[in-house]
Amino acid sequence: MSNPLDSPALAKFVDHTLLKPEATADDVRALVAEGVRLGVYAVCVSPSFLPIDAQGLKVATVVGFPSGKHRSSIKAAEAARAVADGADEVDMVIDIGAAKARDFESIRADIAMVRAAAPAPTILKVIIESAALSDHEIIETSRAAEAAGADFVKTSTGFHPAGGATVRAVEIISATVGGRLGIKASGGIRTTADALAMVQAGATRLGLSGTAAILEGFATDSPAGSY
Repeated sequence: MSNPLDSPALAKFVDHTLLKPEATADDVRALVAEGVRLGVYAVCVSPSFLPIDAQGLKVATVVGFPSGKHRSSIKAAEAARAVADGADEVDMVIDIGAAKARDFESIRADIAMVRAAAPAPTILKVIIESAALSDHEIIETSRAAEAAGADFVKTSTGFHPAGGATVRAVEIISATVGGRLGIKASGGIRTTADALAMVQAGATRLGLSGTAAILEGFATDSPAGSY
């Protein structure tokens, strides 16, 4: 694969992420410091840590995480509180069961309620858990996200047993909404080659926890972690 990106350019795609339940405030401060050193775009942390001093980086957080099995009103309240606490971007999880039931209207309504609670300029990313969906469900869920006013479709939480981002899922999302919405690939991206493949497939943002190893992989492609 031809590589038009170098390490600093790839860093600008990255939401440097720490969503482990055992994370501490010291871990978050270390995440921010590392993100600044690496030159990433944003840090993504659990909402209970907000507000944080992100030292000039964008701040992303999660809503309805990781199951999506929350009432829309609760997701909306969580999003509103996150914005009040300084979040620039909100990554919300849809009800995956609704997608499996092909109730795409309820997914659109769910996203729309969160969008209303976190209006522009807040960036709204919609996590669809693509590894658990069929191609048709990925397409229709992505369309629901666009219809509800989202800014991004995001592949995965990184916590679902079905897996994380795949090149195929990113390609499907890109063919559906690419150019109008951003695409965030997240979950299971562990090497430089993985990250570059996602960008080539259409990803405009990457959710990574093993960011340093992936960026260093331009010299040596070494395993890292992703959520």
